[in-house]
Amino acid sequence: MKKLLLFNILCFVFGFAQNQDRKLVWEENFNGTQLDEKVWNFELGNGCPNNCGWGNNEKQLYTETNHELINGNLVITIKKEDDIYSSTRITTSGKREFQYGRMEARAKLPTGKGIWPAFWMLGSNIANVGWPKCGEIDILEYVGREPHMVYTTLHTQDSHGNSVNSKKTEIKNIEDGFHIYAVEWTKDKIDFFVDDQLVYTFKPEIKNENTWPFNQPFFFILNVAVGGNFGGHEVDNTIFPQQYSVDYIRVYQ
Repeated sequence: MKKLLLFNILCFVFGFAQNQDRKLVWEENFNGTQLDEKVWNFELGNGCPNNCGWGNNEKQLYTETNHELINGNLVITIKKEDDIYSSTRITTSGKREFQYGRMEARAKLPTGKGIWPAFWMLGSNIANVGWPKCGEIDILEYVGREPHMVYTTLHTQDSHGNSVNSKKTEIKNIEDGFHIYAVEWTKDKIDFFVDDQLVYTFKPEIKNENTWPFNQPFFFILNVAVGGNFGGHEVDNTIFPQQYSVDYIRVYQ
């Protein structure tokens, strides 16, 4: 217990030291009783007709009712009712978009085979150029079939899908309590952190529209998928319901 307390204090102090030369430009603390729709958009359904299974053969149906704000946390509840899996997917597209800085979220993961929570970003020009040309920054992905592992990934036109620009990091206690997932994004590189531990750096030598679409604003996405090509097609139906809790999102520049 003493070691854990000391670890948390050091993480806080180190994080403060990193951010003290930056300005907090936006934060979402999930206060109140409902999501602020001046900030958040709901993405609903199963992605059909143009993107069935959300492009990854996922099983869930996204709704407006699978979330609550509880004691300053966004709590997404993933359910199985009869043969239907339901969850929540929200974005800040067109409402809160950012270019460069430190982006972080404090979150507690759902667990179990078939669960796939994420905290990620897409380029604001996706409607014009499509994916993956718009770029994607996966600050956090966790798949329940691989306990204790955190994925951090970049998708570009040059490398997407099963991207080579990805890192899987083993963190033994990642399922326990809240952890901080962050990127430090500049015009030259993107560093990924878990609890202020640097886990991956993306810094391509050649930067063009195919290798570095990260010279424009991006928006946030929070969601939990079920199954899918990455989440795994085998789902343990005994795990439901599961909850993905997000304490805050912060942007420093």
